[in-house]
Parts: sequence; structure tokens; C-alpha cells
Amino acid sequence: MPRRIAIFRGAPVVQRGSSRISLQRSAPLVRRAGLGWLLGLLACAANAYPPAADMRMTLHIPAQELARALDQYSRATGVAVLVDSQLSRGRRSLAVDGEFTAADALRHLLGGTGLMARYARADAFTLQAAQVEDLPVPTDKPTPAAVAVNRSYATAVQAAIERKLCGSPLTRPGSYRAVLQVWVGRDGVVQHNRLVTSTGDVRRDNALVESFRNLTIDRPTPSALRQPVTLLLLPESSGKRMECTRWEGVSGG
Repeated sequence: MPRRIAIFRGAPVVQRGSSRISLQRSAPLVRRAGLGWLLGLLACAANAYPPAADMRMTLHIPAQELARALDQYSRATGVAVLVDSQLSRGRRSLAVDGEFTAADALRHLLGGTGLMARYARADAFTLQAAQVEDLPVPTDKPTPAAVAVNRSYATAVQAAIERKLCGSPLTRPGSYRAVLQVWVGRDGVVQHNRLVTSTGDVRRDNALVESFRNLTIDRPTPSALRQPVTLLLLPESSGKRMECTRWEGVSGG
């Protein structure tokens, strides 16, 4: 079955504000030109001005299916989006509520989806699966030494996660179950993350995604580590939850 490509093109943001001046200055032209030519001229002028990088706008896009959220984002910002429907299927966005630049709003919206934007130009982008370019996926079978390194690294990852999550009552492990995936750069910084299964609480989902954003592991990432790393957070009833005792009174970082 062929893939479906969804294209979202919103109204250019230049229509809010500066376009009024253009209309007033163009008023004498109305008497000398046909309406169709004038509308064409205004459309070309609008499309020639992508959203300024530092322009902030108030957005209210709820957490929902990713394709629908991208459609609302495109309409609100004027940024065109090209999306492979198979890539977006089954993924949900985070809520975007407040003042953002178009780029910051997109990063927030995509948080926890495991997807990243690749810009074709300032006002148009496509989506692709998250990747860490400096960590190629190994094709050889791991050696015993590599397995030992990965086990040691896994301990460092668990310590970093425990410290981060235990620092907030909302993300403190024990009362929820969640599955996440993280992509870690060679410097130990989490570059992307994906919330695979929801905790059932939108506020907690958002807090989890934010907690893993730029989380730092206190040691370099092994070159043989397979990406992404899948994490399972279990409730207290499972008997295998994280312990926060040693991190009490310590803020996450």
C-alpha cells in the first residue's frame, strides 16, 4: 500500500500586522489593475516573508494526534509541513500553550515523539525519525568487553534518571508505568526522547518529556551502544520501581 504524504500549509503569519500597511499603500493600484492580479500580487508578497526567527506568538495547541497537531501548528504559524503519514501514525504531540517562536513551539510540540524536523527553508520542513549522527549503529556482534561496558553504562544511566525523576513529585517513580526511548549523544547528553506509552496523566507525560530533555549521563556514551535506549518505569506494585531514598533533598540535573 503506497504511503500517504500529508502537506499542511497555513496562512502566512505576515498577514497579521505588516500586511495592513501593504494594503493601504497598494490602494491606488486597485483603480488601475484587475482584482485577480492584485490578489496574486498580495499572495506572492505574503509568501516571500517567512516568520521571523525571533517573532513570538501566542499558541494554544492541545496534546493530540500528531498529524492533527501539526495541521493546527501550520495554520497558526504559516510554516509548511510535509509529513509521511506512516511516520506520524500512532504518535501524539505535547500541548503547546503560551508564547513561543515558531521554532520553539515546534520543538515543544515534537517533544516525546521521537521525531525531529529537517528544514527545507525557514518556513517549511519535513519530519524524520530522531537520530544521533555521531553514534552509528554497530553491525557486528557485541564482544564480551563491549557487553561489560554497556552494563556499566546502564548503571550510570539509571543513576542519572533516578536523580532527575526523584526531584519532582510529579515524575517521582512509584505511582505510574511508562515506556520511553532516548537517543544519547557521544557526550552523554540526551538529544531526543520518545514517550512510547502514556502514564495516563497529560501533565505527568509533559513533565517526563521535559525531564529527559538534555538529561546528562555522567560518563561518555559507548560507541557500541544501540540507539535508541528503551526505558521502562514501573509502579510500586511491581516490586521493581526506582528508589528515591538516596536522592531525597537533591535536585535533578
